[in-house]
Amino acid sequence: MRAELLELAADLARRGEPFVLATVVRRESYSSAHQGDMAVITADGGYHGWLGGNCTQPLVKSEAARALADGQPRLVSISPEPGRELRPGVVALPMRCHSGGTVDIYLEPVLPAPRLLLYGESPAARALAQLGKAMGYRVDPADPGAAAAPAGRNEHVFAVVATMGENDEEAVATALAARPWYLAVVASRKRFALLRETLLARGVPKEALDAIKNPAGLDLGARLPEEVALSILAEIVQLRRAQAEAPASEALRATTADQTDPVCGMMVAVATARHRADHGGRTFYFCNSRCREKFIADPQRYLAPAAAGA
Repeated sequence: MRAELLELAADLARRGEPFVLATVVRRESYSSAHQGDMAVITADGGYHGWLGGNCTQPLVKSEAARALADGQPRLVSISPEPGRELRPGVVALPMRCHSGGTVDIYLEPVLPAPRLLLYGESPAARALAQLGKAMGYRVDPADPGAAAAPAGRNEHVFAVVATMGENDEEAVATALAARPWYLAVVASRKRFALLRETLLARGVPKEALDAIKNPAGLDLGARLPEEVALSILAEIVQLRRAQAEAPASEALRATTADQTDPVCGMMVAVATARHRADHGGRTFYFCNSRCREKFIADPQRYLAPAAAGA
């Protein structure tokens, strides 16, 4: 299985699809997982491999979604006594399976290389291409007249228009259609003001134009094309780091929200839950089909304790 999972991971990486590589690094009896067990979790919630039973899988999938969102690896400890596992750098979660046992799993997010769309063949564009490749960006020379593929899930796209007066309007319009995280135009303030008015007249939203960076890059006093390229990539790095450290948005919280299985008490990731049932105007989520069947057969048995504690 390890060879198959590594082949799957390599294939996903070649296609530029984000995933998490999860590995069991420690276990205590009784756990069905063993040290070295692996799984690949994809951005759509796909789970390939083995890290333990039904009590482990939903917790891992939930933490994998968070790792893909923030791009940070994490060490997850799933234990019947999570308080015992609390230490710096560890995410301690409760093990709800009756068999007990503790399993520590390392989650490594693998994200596609950030994409740098470059419009123009100017010296600044050539310098950006060279420096961007050296920094690990996937550099795509873009045609001002052809629409670029929009950013995919978990993909970061940055765009720079350095056409120097040739097809500027078309380049900016097509760059905006790619929905980049960052768009800069290498041009004087006077030239950009005229460009902005032309695009406004074409119906491009004011909010989209207001988000464009001009002058492009951080104010480093750049003059040479290589210096301009450095200032732009420095600004992109600053943006990426600020966003990586920002708290998750409400939308992200919604996609990674957890609910408690009313039968066994496990935490279930709502976004990827396969087993659910409606009762009393609410939707309940379950870690496996057996818990769902038990709930459907006698909902009040599992809801009564919660109601009594309310």
